[in-house]
Amino acid sequence: MMGKVKKRFLVPVLAVTFFIVGSSFKSDFFEIAKQIEIFTTLFKELNMNYVDETNPGELMDAAIKNMLDELDPYTKFLNEQDVEAYRINNAGQYSGIGALVRSYKDKLLIVEPYEGYPADIAGLKAGDELIKIGEINVADFDDNASELLKGSNDSEVTVTYIRQGETKQTTIKRGGVEIDAVPFYEMVDDKTGYIVLSKFNRKASEQTKAAIIDLKGKGAERLILDLRGNPGGLLSEAINVTNLFVPKGELIVTTKSKVKKFNQEYKTKNKALDTEIPLVVLINGRSASASEIVSGGLQDLDRAVIVGARSFGKGLVQRPLKLTYGTQLKVTISRYYTPSGRCIQALDYWNRDQNGKAIRNTTFNQFKTKNGRTVEDGGGVLPDIELATQKTNDLVRALDNNHLIFDFATQYYYQNPLSSLDQFNLSTTDYNAFKQFVAKNGFSFKTKSEAVLEEQLQNEDSLLGAAVKEKYKELLVAIDKSKIEALDTYKKAIEHKLEEELIPRYFYRKGLYKYHLKNDEAIKTASTLLSDSNKYQAILK
Repeated sequence: MMGKVKKRFLVPVLAVTFFIVGSSFKSDFFEIAKQIEIFTTLFKELNMNYVDETNPGELMDAAIKNMLDELDPYTKFLNEQDVEAYRINNAGQYSGIGALVRSYKDKLLIVEPYEGYPADIAGLKAGDELIKIGEINVADFDDNASELLKGSNDSEVTVTYIRQGETKQTTIKRGGVEIDAVPFYEMVDDKTGYIVLSKFNRKASEQTKAAIIDLKGKGAERLILDLRGNPGGLLSEAINVTNLFVPKGELIVTTKSKVKKFNQEYKTKNKALDTEIPLVVLINGRSASASEIVSGGLQDLDRAVIVGARSFGKGLVQRPLKLTYGTQLKVTISRYYTPSGRCIQALDYWNRDQNGKAIRNTTFNQFKTKNGRTVEDGGGVLPDIELATQKTNDLVRALDNNHLIFDFATQYYYQNPLSSLDQFNLSTTDYNAFKQFVAKNGFSFKTKSEAVLEEQLQNEDSLLGAAVKEKYKELLVAIDKSKIEALDTYKKAIEHKLEEELIPRYFYRKGLYKYHLKNDEAIKTASTLLSDSNKYQAILK
């Protein structure tokens, strides 16, 4: 089945190449045509003459993937299913089980069931491992098995899953799932409104505007806009959200490309909702793309104080180009620049280190905001007020990448029942239990010092004597031990991640937002700043 689907991908690749030739690479027509002819001849001869049976679709899939891997991680080929998923994500609605799912080779893992949606109603919990969907074993399915969970409204699917070592089964009745751009908003105190904007789909500006109007009706005289963890989305919605706070005709972002038609200036088109209300925007290392357009634009225009940690640094713009057979090429066409002229792209994918990894920008250029404040480019949006608890680092990333925080939260949930959000308290005993969990399970986290030492030990031409090598081994053991000790150094940042993983297990995502209102350092800092008008204005002026 997969071979048949992938065979259809040959034509689209050639079609898009000629499209590009005709529109913007005329001077290179001969070289491109030459390379296409070489590839076409090679592909035909390979499939006709190779000693074993080949699968042209799989070969083409690998060829496309490896070709695009040489560029940046955002330039991707989208098959029919990918195109539909892309459309759903931006539209804000789809039909399925209503859960965030992580795909593995032999199982699907429920990461978060959404409150009140089919997976939640059927009793699935974060950490459940789906091993069978209907009559199909996930391990036997060649493609992404999460596709099996999708279906029409009111259709049913029986899933077999493992929870805490026990095999269980449940039937899920699929239904429509609405993806809100603003999943939560509420008053922090009698004068401060708080809005979570989690993604920039087509509902983003509409829902943000509605939240602001409602909060002002409840007495809000100042606002906190939370963009932490927001990965971005539609550029148009980023402009529209910014437009809520700045007047019509204001330049928000400029895109620059080698293709002239992609060089554009994007200005606000509508009358602002409120250009005066004091505003703080929260960002962190997972705030990317459209989130950086909004936060960077509001910072450059001195319209908001930015609080948290340096944002992700994605200053590359993609556009989907339609191909044949319902497929698309999502291709990076330009870089975007904030009103002051900053490009906040952090990684240089066109210059890589000896391991093939993109080089991070280390040279920053300075720019001036509307009021003359100094800001920098080259690595995300740097907040006006930085908070240590909001920052990430190699250790925290390694804990995340090895799913140790997630797995500990799953274990903790079943060992510590809670009936009220007020009962939640991550104690010193709990944190020590997490440290023991990490020590027991281990995680792949290699420091720069470790890498150098290991390279010397493994180098056959090394002139190191036996005694020195033994010392190196002792150093490696000491470094490994220090990783566990580093869990205390970064305790606050790790506790924050644990809270974000644990609370939704008990009280869903809204429970986490309610907990943050009273306990989150960033919200507390923003509220305190907004209540001090002189300090707020001093930062902006």
